[in-house]
Amino acid sequence: MLHGAWRTVLPAPGDPHGPLPPLLLGLTVLSGMIDAASYLILGHVFVANMTGNVVFLGFALAGAPGFSVSTQLVALAAFAVGAFLGGRLLGPLPHRGRVVLRAGLVETVLLAAAALVLAVDPVVEPGSTGSSRYLTTAVLAIAMGIQNALVQVIAVPGLTTTVLTRTITAVFTDSGRTGRLREQGGRQLLSVLTLAGGATAGAALVLHSDQAGAVAVPAALAALVTLGAAGSTRSDGEWATPR
Repeated sequence: MLHGAWRTVLPAPGDPHGPLPPLLLGLTVLSGMIDAASYLILGHVFVANMTGNVVFLGFALAGAPGFSVSTQLVALAAFAVGAFLGGRLLGPLPHRGRVVLRAGLVETVLLAAAALVLAVDPVVEPGSTGSSRYLTTAVLAIAMGIQNALVQVIAVPGLTTTVLTRTITAVFTDSGRTGRLREQGGRQLLSVLTLAGGATAGAALVLHSDQAGAVAVPAALAALVTLGAAGSTRSDGEWATPR
């Protein structure tokens, strides 16, 4: 298990996914940070975890306080738009490193734009209905839709960057069947811990920084992942071929 986690952070030469696993770990941290910011700043809404938004939409329809039907619909619709755009932008690329590079560039721009919106017009309170709240929700959800499209296109097992219910299920179902945690389980558990760490860091930024800063830091992380992806495009190993 520990070997699997280690090889996710530092892939071995000849790894079938090359340098992609650590880049996806960076995006997993980003997902946790962005969902923390969206939930705490924009109200009860996620921009990366759409399962939570579907549940929140049900709460809002039932009249539960603190949940907005319109906000959930904006997030769901914008995420769908981002996933569609991601399929159009990323699907034709012949190199998985270039897929990450293109997605990272777009995501960095979108996150920076969301940070700018919050700097100019901060959300007064999580339950407010100001234009900046809806605009920020939409921009962030589009960015995360593109990121999830990226995950689909490059297809690295065990690293989804956002959806972890099936990941956790797979880890413990496999260990229940075999009596031990396999190497793949180490990668999967590392993904869970990375998302939790990102959420912790994101919440700390919201609590101890301003709203724009809580989104600007993930934007900077997206830029770093993009730089890493740019370096990976120089390699044409077997890992680079889309699956």
